[in-house]
Amino acid sequence: MADHDQKRGASEVEIPEFESTAFTRPPPLSEATVAIVTSASLHHAGQEDFAPTDIGYRELSGSKRDYQTGHWSPNFDSVGFAADINTVFPIDRLNELAESGRIGRVSETHLSYAGNQFDLSGVRLDSGPAGAKLLRERGVDIVLLTPV
Repeated sequence: MADHDQKRGASEVEIPEFESTAFTRPPPLSEATVAIVTSASLHHAGQEDFAPTDIGYRELSGSKRDYQTGHWSPNFDSVGFAADINTVFPIDRLNELAESGRIGRVSETHLSYAGNQFDLSGVRLDSGPAGAKLLRERGVDIVLLTPV
């Protein structure tokens, strides 16, 4: 399906209206702590790689640069990742935003999930909320989602 066909189809989808939201108002960006949550199956050297049907997450350190991808989908093109980690994990861009004062600070802790899952109920009901709880405990106000 062509991109314009997808856009046309999406424009016809009715947008739901909610009486209340499950979100809280974060602090201003200039005061917020930001973390990355990616579905690029990233992990550090020495951490367990993602296996098929692995719904868990890996904690990523923002100060390390030994990221490896465990993505096994034939639809994942790893060329961009190999050329520049920021294509899937924009840690350098976040650091630049923090240095310029646009965001408060970059979290030391980030999360990675394996995005090539067929059943996401375990992420939705278990590891997703657990990861969110971990980030909140580490003082994260806002996450930048990088779906891959």
